Amino acid sequence: MSQSPSVSAADRGVPLLDIGRQMAPLQDEIQAAVARVFQTGSFVLGPDVEQLEAAMADYCGTRHAIGCASGSDALLLALMAADIGPGDEVILPSYTFFATASAVARLGARIVFVDIDPDSYNLDPADVERRITPATKAIIPVHLYGQCVEMEPMQQMAAKHRLLVVEDAAQAIGAEYQGRRAGSLGDVGCFSFYPTKNLGGAGDSGMLTTNDDQLADRLRLLRVHGMRPRYYHPAIGINSRLDSLQAAVLNVKFPHLQRWTELRQKNARRYAALCTAAGLDSWLDLPQTLPQRRHVWNQFAVRVKDCQRDALRDYLASCKIGTEIYYPVPLHLQECYRGLEITTGSLPVTEQAAAETLALPIFPELTPDEQQLVVDRIAEFRNGARCKLAA
Repeated sequence: MSQSPSVSAADRGVPLLDIGRQMAPLQDEIQAAVARVFQTGSFVLGPDVEQLEAAMADYCGTRHAIGCASGSDALLLALMAADIGPGDEVILPSYTFFATASAVARLGARIVFVDIDPDSYNLDPADVERRITPATKAIIPVHLYGQCVEMEPMQQMAAKHRLLVVEDAAQAIGAEYQGRRAGSLGDVGCFSFYPTKNLGGAGDSGMLTTNDDQLADRLRLLRVHGMRPRYYHPAIGINSRLDSLQAAVLNVKFPHLQRWTELRQKNARRYAALCTAAGLDSWLDLPQTLPQRRHVWNQFAVRVKDCQRDALRDYLASCKIGTEIYYPVPLHLQECYRGLEITTGSLPVTEQAAAETLALPIFPELTPDEQQLVVDRIAEFRNGARCKLAA
């Protein structure tokens, strides 16, 4: 998006995300990296992928990182590697992106949805424990919005019941719990490099992390059709290879991740200060960083009280301010999961979050003036303004 100094933030509006601002300064370096891939002709699982895998393993504090085609495939591969299938139960939140549950469904296993903690939007450990049965084989804690799940209880339950722990860290690269990075807290971590993520590529791509040597070997086998050596298949895998063009782009961007994360954290602090100064903290519930966490702020999701979330969103849209609802319909109420026969009201904290939360812009390149504008417009709405489009 153009940042012409002659156009005010109020005239421009504020996008939910502006990938162009991040990519523009890196354009020459990215083009050179992509050109090198074309020159070598190594387009799939080549040196660029190996470089990215080494960087991810080092960054997450794991022995292994295995590139794949997407974050969705990372979840699927993690469950495949553990031979999860019909008759098995997998515990996961309903308040998450669709891919978390679809990976379970694709393997014929039974999805067991649990409720969330109202402060973090992550799995409620007490509800997880209540739903463990002899058929439970895995837990998928989702580090939603960039903040880690309360993992110590998950680890204890997993040890007690011999369960696989698959971290869905798609939104949480660099997040920490008790000083350890997301992706190193369970048996396997799953990451997405979709363009909107804190470290985003130029399309779909993903990564798995683990400290288990045998599991890493199994994941590498399954991502290439279960083939080893070439044209010999000891297992039935899928085609989920990370291509070198995506890895080349990500290798250029990776050194900037720390700075971008710090800018997101700064933006979160600024929102809190601005909302408090405007008296909005009595109407909006602002997101919090819980103890023993490093929050990386993939999203800044506020709770809007008095059933005003949708009206506020309409008003902000009329002011050219981008927002998003993550997620308007919890997975347990989605049409495709009607067969699970989970009724409205069964996961009350999840359903309340789906009705109240609204994500505001928090990308690293967001300016203080833009944040002030977002807060000013919210205050206008709170003080009685209504949608300009309806005026």
